[in-house]
Amino acid sequence: MQRTNFSEELAACSVARTLDVIGEPWSPLVLRDVWVGMRRFDQIQADLGISRKVLTERLGYLVEQGVLERRPYDQRPRYEYHLTQKGTELVDLLMLMTAWGDKWLAGEAGPPVLYRHHACGEISHVELRCAHCGEAMHADDIDALPGPGAAAAPAAAAGPAATAGSAA
Repeated sequence: MQRTNFSEELAACSVARTLDVIGEPWSPLVLRDVWVGMRRFDQIQADLGISRKVLTERLGYLVEQGVLERRPYDQRPRYEYHLTQKGTELVDLLMLMTAWGDKWLAGEAGPPVLYRHHACGEISHVELRCAHCGEAMHADDIDALPGPGAAAAPAAAAGPAATAGSAA
């Protein structure tokens, strides 16, 4: 199956560029497994039930994108996969997705996994906060304004607030 390369089609859109890295459905699950400590091919394959061919492709692409790195662990050689800094920051995004899924899709049984915050020791979840004031940040609390990389982008790529503002 041919992959759509969103980063080329919508070069000035950060959402499209991110989807180019993790938009294929197996990629976030592979990253999740590596994050929780399943670093070897066979562990990931067994956990996900993914074909060896697809997993090989996903791991290779994530390494190529700089999200994972391969480290040899055996004489053969065999490799373990580890998150890079870029990958660890991408897991932050997955944690926000997890919070949404836990809130809206977990059902009566509740979330399948709980997360204990190292700093305070409490079970918690991730929330978006403003980097300047620390207040909670939600889609209806912000305006999307064109940034320095938006010069060549169509107005719609900047978001609804920018499009509405340009009509005034």
